[in-house]
Amino acid sequence: MDLWFDRVSGTESFRVSGTEPFPGGWLFFPAQPTAGLVLAAALVLDYLLADPWGWPHPVRVMGAVIAWGQGYILKHCSTPRAQQWGGAVLTLTLVGGSYGVGWGLVAIGNAIHPWAGILVQVILMASCLGGRSLRFAALEVLDPLEKEDLPEARQRLSRYVGRDTEHLTASEILRALIETVAENTPDGATAPLFYAFLGGAPLALAYKASSTLDSMVGYRHPPFTHLGTVPARCEDGLTWLPCRLTVLTLALLSRDPWGFWQRCRQDAQADPSPNSGWSEAAFAWRLQIQLGGTNFYQGIPKVKPKLGIPARPLTPQVVRESLGLLRQVVWIWGSLMVGATLLLTVLQLMVVYFTP
Repeated sequence: MDLWFDRVSGTESFRVSGTEPFPGGWLFFPAQPTAGLVLAAALVLDYLLADPWGWPHPVRVMGAVIAWGQGYILKHCSTPRAQQWGGAVLTLTLVGGSYGVGWGLVAIGNAIHPWAGILVQVILMASCLGGRSLRFAALEVLDPLEKEDLPEARQRLSRYVGRDTEHLTASEILRALIETVAENTPDGATAPLFYAFLGGAPLALAYKASSTLDSMVGYRHPPFTHLGTVPARCEDGLTWLPCRLTVLTLALLSRDPWGFWQRCRQDAQADPSPNSGWSEAAFAWRLQIQLGGTNFYQGIPKVKPKLGIPARPLTPQVVRESLGLLRQVVWIWGSLMVGATLLLTVLQLMVVYFTP
């Protein structure tokens, strides 16, 4: 028995009796002996730095590829079916390419030195975790709002939401902030962490590519009506399980987990989105507030279903409490995942040392 390092795949695993690698290998990230270290370091790095403005970031590269791809498709694909196929090809290319690039970068790092591979994976993984950035974005809008500078608060909010912000009242800005935190807790925080746990930085990058593509073209209005169909469904499918697990986490933190889950499920059924209705309902019930109402998109009103119960008014303190829920969920998930990877590493060591 010996420690086996594959410089092609860039992973470590254990050989049992000098034959095959320990089950898991390069595909299942928690089976890597360094998985706990990588995951913990990525969480800490995201907490300390988030995504500083002006720094190189994978999402910017993804955004440039998407912008070129959507322009090409809209120019050369004139029929709805052709645009749907174009969206499918763009989705497959971007998601698969992001995974491949991430895998290749980690492999190159490992070819230089195992610690270089660990560093590359930590940086790539941290770039996919958006919990801290989401918190900064909410506080950035909240600051001028608390100073009663509505024009500045509206302008800052417009960077993060798709709805029209020019005429929002203070209460509507607060609602938009809480809805953004709730909707993006799965999209930007727990789902990337979920896929990072399963497949390391490459799989986290693949999910981030799908999420970024959905945010840019996954709309039901022109010119993305047909182009955005596959990207939107892909992101919905990938986020489905992490979103429910996020709601389950909040349910377990409540006094009545089963009742909490049932209330969220009932409210979410009224929302056309398969995921955002769940997460927004969970935040609304946990905070004892009501979300939803009329939003305007490019001047067109859209009525969102009411979620939760209006037991409390919307205030800046409620926004901070929503950020507290985000932080709780992320650290619970992070602790459990790091613990699971460390436990698996111990089991691997036990197999190595106690197998005849």
